[in-house]
Amino acid sequence: MESLIYLLPLAGIIGLIFMWFKSAWVTKQEVGTKKMATIAKHISDGAIAFLKAEYKVLSVFVIAVAVLLVFKGNSEENSTGFVALSFVVGALMSALAGYIGMRIATKANVRTTNAARVSLNKALEVAFSGGAVMGIGVVSLGVIGLSSLFLLYSKLYSVDDENGLLTIVNIISGFSLGASSIALFARVGGGIYTKAADVGADLVGKVEAGIPEDHPLNPATIADNVGDNVGDVAGMGADLFESFVGSIIATMVLGAVFFNLEAFTDFKLGAVLLPLSLAATGIITSIIGTFFVKVKDGGNPQTALNIGEYLSSAIMIVASYFLIQQFLPEAWEFNGIEYTSMGVFWATIVGLIAGLGVGMITEYYTGTGTKPVTGIVNQSVTGAATNIIAGLGLGMMSTAIPIILIAAAIILSFNFAGLYGIAIAAVGMLANTGIQLAVDAYGPISDNAGGIAEMAELPKEVRERTDKLDAVGNTTAAIGKGFAIASAALTALALFSAFMQQANITTIDISKSTVMAGLFVGGMLPFVFSALSMGAVGRAAMEMIKEVRRQFSEIPELKAALEIMKKYDADLEKATPEEIAIFEKADGMAEYDKCVDISTKASIKEMVLPGILAIGSPVLVGFIGGAEMLGGLLAGVTVTGVLMAIFQSNAGGAWDNAKKMIEEGVTIDGKDYGKGSEVHKAGVVGDTVGDPFKDTSGPSLNILLKLMSVVALVIAPSIALNADNLADYNNETTIELNENVVSKQEVKKIVKVKIDDNGEKTATITTTTIVDGEEKVVTETLKGEDVEELIKDTE
Repeated sequence: MESLIYLLPLAGIIGLIFMWFKSAWVTKQEVGTKKMATIAKHISDGAIAFLKAEYKVLSVFVIAVAVLLVFKGNSEENSTGFVALSFVVGALMSALAGYIGMRIATKANVRTTNAARVSLNKALEVAFSGGAVMGIGVVSLGVIGLSSLFLLYSKLYSVDDENGLLTIVNIISGFSLGASSIALFARVGGGIYTKAADVGADLVGKVEAGIPEDHPLNPATIADNVGDNVGDVAGMGADLFESFVGSIIATMVLGAVFFNLEAFTDFKLGAVLLPLSLAATGIITSIIGTFFVKVKDGGNPQTALNIGEYLSSAIMIVASYFLIQQFLPEAWEFNGIEYTSMGVFWATIVGLIAGLGVGMITEYYTGTGTKPVTGIVNQSVTGAATNIIAGLGLGMMSTAIPIILIAAAIILSFNFAGLYGIAIAAVGMLANTGIQLAVDAYGPISDNAGGIAEMAELPKEVRERTDKLDAVGNTTAAIGKGFAIASAALTALALFSAFMQQANITTIDISKSTVMAGLFVGGMLPFVFSALSMGAVGRAAMEMIKEVRRQFSEIPELKAALEIMKKYDADLEKATPEEIAIFEKADGMAEYDKCVDISTKASIKEMVLPGILAIGSPVLVGFIGGAEMLGGLLAGVTVTGVLMAIFQSNAGGAWDNAKKMIEEGVTIDGKDYGKGSEVHKAGVVGDTVGDPFKDTSGPSLNILLKLMSVVALVIAPSIALNADNLADYNNETTIELNENVVSKQEVKKIVKVKIDDNGEKTATITTTTIVDGEEKVVTETLKGEDVEELIKDTE
């Protein structure tokens, strides 16, 4: 079975071949009119320009951290400088995943628009194919990267002994650090970029000038469409790539402790390679699911996407059962806990169900037409203030059920298979990341397609088809964010468990001052992180608004065209031929590149400080306050981070869809409201407030949780508790009993009482007998009531 590791990269290669064929198929589709091609080129150029600028800055960061990791790895036991290689490979894979997603999304958007001129099904096929390239590409790169590194290190260090395996899992954790670092900067930078452009396009375009955000007269519209790709394609891809590899590595670390158990004699690496094998299988099941995403004209695209996703999940459940039975023994015991292969299987199912459950709850709180979102629409009648109050209340309330689901998943998976169960639940949740990410990436591609249709002034029926795709895309994006949060919570907990194991921590005792202090500091960090990212969006948006206003006032052609738009309330069918000529003269006069430049520079500049906070905090606390205080920090940041992420993402999503409902036309208390009404303006203000919530600070918190846990895992060997600290930390009590039985015989007993996580006491009695200078040592272990009796006897 050990030779199975050689087959794992094959699944990744199959995924890349599928990705290449899908990408080639999308590229072969027709672009459409010359105007559509020009608009698409603007979006593509802006997206690639941002990636180049971002990766240029990140390359300096990667090199600097890699150098530090070389020194750290070479100075520690059971680690080497190869941890730096893992870090660099992880960073490169994450960056490559973002680049692949960006390239295909900027090709698929205009081709989706053109396909919508033919039929809804054709448009869905193109948009989803673009998303599938991103989704399958991400998971394939993750499996190839991890399995290839494991193969390399198994040649350098023996996997036949425990120290060799421990060295391998320690240095391979650098892969997750590299992926997490790039993911954080991609999410924060992309979020700042997209929301600076979106706020500028909405406030100045919709509210002040009275034109649609995607109208060609709006200078911020290209930057806004670039932002959809930067934030929702590259950002989401990097986010789920990080969760995907993070959950696998955490499970490998936790599985390594079973290596020497007698039950694992037949396949010592079973628990270590199981998560990688589940991930590799997920590539194949995701590919199968993509073939079942089809819709007829007049059909519901959401149903088509659900069929592909649920079918893939069903196949994955069946495959998981057989994989787990093959990789793990039927039953085994470790540290007093009994494990079974069926327990591990049920933990996997728990993770999968929890992910789907959180996604469904997210859809309820953010979906168009649902009771919570309709409530925000109704409260918009009295203005922007009540719209915002309603959205904030909805976001807070929406945390309840997802947190209960996540808590239930933690308890159930732990009861089924201990800490390994929690980690494998995260792997189960993320096993189908390929098709999940394909559905997520479909959203921004459809959104871009609608924008291109608007800018290219295509017929009404084309826009209706792209709007139908976009409406579903908003829902899939919201579900994707919910799924990302749930997976981040379980992945962070899995990494946290791996950190505790590597740092020799068995419990987090909040009665200790350092742990309590760490807990409070950790709880504070998500708020500071959110404030930094929100402030960055605000500053960048101000620059964008000033630039759009400048162009509207200083470019004569734009100014004249806007006057005509206002005169006829954007209904140009009423305009005279002379006015139409003035309007057409303004086409192409907007200076899109200046708005793109503002978003690019602001996002690159502003992403640095939140990144330093995320990486620096666990390092400082770990080396100054110690492993126990760092454990408290991670606990605090995980709890408040998950709550803040759900609150912000759902509030922002609800505000967005409330605005869209008003734009489509609503009736409140017998009165009709639509675009341009006071209710619509209140909805736009709410959506503008929600934009950085759902697309910048909310999603970025997912990565903050995981990145801090990964940093802690990487530095764990450096700050691990030593034997003396460990005895004190684990509440061990030492009792010495000296007896002189006869003149030439001395008996010395040392009793150590240890309390485990469940409060159960275990006593180890070491009896040393010295007779005429000869020493004899006997060790005895007592549990439960016998320990209580022993303590009473010694009092």
